[in-house]
Amino acid sequence: MLYFTIKALHIMALISWMAGLLYLPRLFVNHVGLTPGSEASELLKGMEGRLLRIIMRPAAVATFLFGITMLFLPESPVDWSQGWMHVKLAFVAGLGFMHGKMERWSKDFASDTNTRTAKYYRVANEVPAVFMIIIVIMVVVKPF
Repeated sequence: MLYFTIKALHIMALISWMAGLLYLPRLFVNHVGLTPGSEASELLKGMEGRLLRIIMRPAAVATFLFGITMLFLPESPVDWSQGWMHVKLAFVAGLGFMHGKMERWSKDFASDTNTRTAKYYRVANEVPAVFMIIIVIMVVVKPF
């Protein structure tokens, strides 16, 4: 029963984290064309900062903590001889990397030093979605 409770908490945290990973780059797309210091730019800075502080960081930490906890519970169904878990964990690490990049980009906007284009952030917006698809396929289908 403990395993399923931790798993449910892991999934809820992951959904919250993914929401932020998918939304923050869209805020960046909208932020790119704004004049630094303008009312709209300052509004987006606040939104970006709150999204990171209130949702994304806590959800990322909870996702990792609950995920790691599940790995070490006696009832964990993970068979380390199968490759799907290794692929899943590699792409989870990729989500962590993307989160770190978004933290950096947010700091660039906060200090009015962003030099990237809206197209850059549109492409970056797709990366977490692709990673999520691969992770879900690995966990549900367990193809190898």
